[in-house]
Parts: sequence; C-alpha cells; structure tokens
Amino acid sequence: MKGTHKSSPVKKGTDESSPVKTKGTHKSSPVKWIGRIISAALLVAALVKELSKPASERTWNGKVASFVPYDFRRPTFARVQERLWAPDNPHLMTPQVFGVGWTVNFGRVMSLLRARGASAGEADTV
Repeated sequence: MKGTHKSSPVKKGTDESSPVKTKGTHKSSPVKWIGRIISAALLVAALVKELSKPASERTWNGKVASFVPYDFRRPTFARVQERLWAPDNPHLMTPQVFGVGWTVNFGRVMSLLRARGASAGEADTV
C-alpha cells in the first residue's frame, strides 16, 4: 500500500533522518544546574540574612557571601536608571535593580562604544 509507511515524525524542511525533539527530552548541562543551585543558595542566604534581623533593622539590600549584592526593595525609576543606564559610572556591571547578583550597565557600554567609534573615526582621517 502506498503512503502507509509509518516513520518517526520529522520537521518540515529537515532531513528525514533527524527525528523531531519532543518536549522534556533535552538535558541541561551540569554547568547550568550548578549555576542554578548557586543562584538559589545565594537567594536563600540573602533572605535568611534579612529575616534574621529584627524587623526594624531590615534594609532588604546589602551583600551576601561578602561580595554578591542583593536588593529586595521595590524598584524605583531612579534606581533603575542608576543601575541600568549610568554612562558616567566606570563599572560595566552594577547590582541588580531587584534580586541577587549583577546586571549590565548599558549606559556605560554605549559610552565606551561611542568613544571607540570616535577614536576609530579619528584614526581613519589621519
């Protein structure tokens, strides 16, 4: 019978020998799992640090493990701007607006790219 051949499902436009990946069959790498465990541990440590203080002394921001910043205060526009768009800040990485860890200071990245472009433009004209 024609057309009754059953084979594994395939994606359109792909080689018939490559089966479709089904949801849940992809294994995460051990590095991702270690990163997730460390992130969760830092989050828990920051929360325990704050909750172990008397309620009147809780600031909900600080450092855990002596160097990893955390901030659980409600984000404000000023803090978002200070952390995500501060071209005059010399640091490329700044503390998260909310949460544990660091984020990219896009303002500094743009100022560095503009300075690099300007210096490249000057080099072309010399």
